[in-house]
Amino acid sequence: MKPTNTAADPYTPHSGDRRWSATHYDLRLDYRVATNRLDGTATITATALEPLDRVVLDLHGLTVDRADVDGQRAKKTSTAVHKLTVTPAEPIAAGAEFTLHVRYRGTPHPLRSPWGQIGWEELTDGVIVAAQPTGAPSWFPCNDRPDDKATYRIEVTCESGYDVLANGELLGQERAGRGTRWTYATTDPMATYLATVQIGRYRTHTLRGAPVPVTIHHPADLTAAVKTDFGQVPEMLALYADRFGPYPFPAYGVVVTDDELEIPLEAHGLAVFGRNHVDGEHGTDRLIAHELAHQWFGNSVTLGRWRDIWLHEGFACYAEWLWSEHRGGDTADVLAAEHRQALLDHPSDLVVADPGAKDMFDDRVYKRGALALHALRRTVGDPAFSAGLRTITERHRHGTVTPSDVVDAFATTSGRSTTAVQTVIGPWIDESGVPELP
Repeated sequence: MKPTNTAADPYTPHSGDRRWSATHYDLRLDYRVATNRLDGTATITATALEPLDRVVLDLHGLTVDRADVDGQRAKKTSTAVHKLTVTPAEPIAAGAEFTLHVRYRGTPHPLRSPWGQIGWEELTDGVIVAAQPTGAPSWFPCNDRPDDKATYRIEVTCESGYDVLANGELLGQERAGRGTRWTYATTDPMATYLATVQIGRYRTHTLRGAPVPVTIHHPADLTAAVKTDFGQVPEMLALYADRFGPYPFPAYGVVVTDDELEIPLEAHGLAVFGRNHVDGEHGTDRLIAHELAHQWFGNSVTLGRWRDIWLHEGFACYAEWLWSEHRGGDTADVLAAEHRQALLDHPSDLVVADPGAKDMFDDRVYKRGALALHALRRTVGDPAFSAGLRTITERHRHGTVTPSDVVDAFATTSGRSTTAVQTVIGPWIDESGVPELP
């Protein structure tokens, strides 16, 4: 179920409208790589959570030509910074389902944000979409909230010769005019920031031995290195399926762009790396493990408010330690001790439970979140710890999660009270000091 909280997220106060909820996005995009020209239509199926005399969407830097509500032209359409407001011909009653159709165009570009440039971005020869946390409106009108998940159909037509990747299953690829049309669909609810389009000139191959299909898309000159560096993904999937529960989506895809990227990024069912993350010598195994873990923690099980980002990053960071341990590298005990010691050399002015919008991607959030999990593992033992992880992913599959949900899950599997579990993780999450590990 979607949360019923109507308050704006203070970390992203200008994103989303909690008076309505999307259930499906049908995006049809005609894009020219050569000119960065986008012509799109978005058909959004939604439900009014209260009476609506207008529908407010997030959209940035694109021109709206027309909007219709339930097949009837809107009485008024207006745009402001980051916002599109559609006034329907007739008010929408609370609880009513409605369909919003928007035709729009322009030259998409990233949004400037406290977290850098986010959203639709041109590569040297192609496109990358990295929208976390508020970049989705750079390419489609939406209700840009992590707790407002919906299913998607994404159709992209661009010049032939490029490969187009998007979330979900590839339904078809066909010639369309002077280009090629690619159509994808995801039937598992997805947060707006995880919706993505990746365009480039790629080779594709499939990895064998994985519990779900795994495809790698990469520049031709990186074929050998990619096969080496990502060859362990099937084993990672098997490990995480054992520790976290079944892989939550029908397939997993990896895109390696021809450009260098500052950091890899996760999307729903996909992960994106730059050519600088591929060396043919397993130099980025830690990053590969981290992004894969986000398919469980972040993409299937998603935070409801951005202050709780440790529920994504702390878990994915701890997954790195589990992979190292599994492969005979440093154990989680060794890595936890090292990172705890490193924290002593950093300012103790950040509280993971509420790091502030500017610092929500601070490395201390990642490491302190992972250390909280390790402290819990040391306290309750491996069987109860692994059972707790699986309980979280089962209870909140394709939904949202809160810190109290995590505490409840580990209390259930360890036979301890929620107060006892909170006592273990609280010093790492709710306080700024660096406690001792159990």
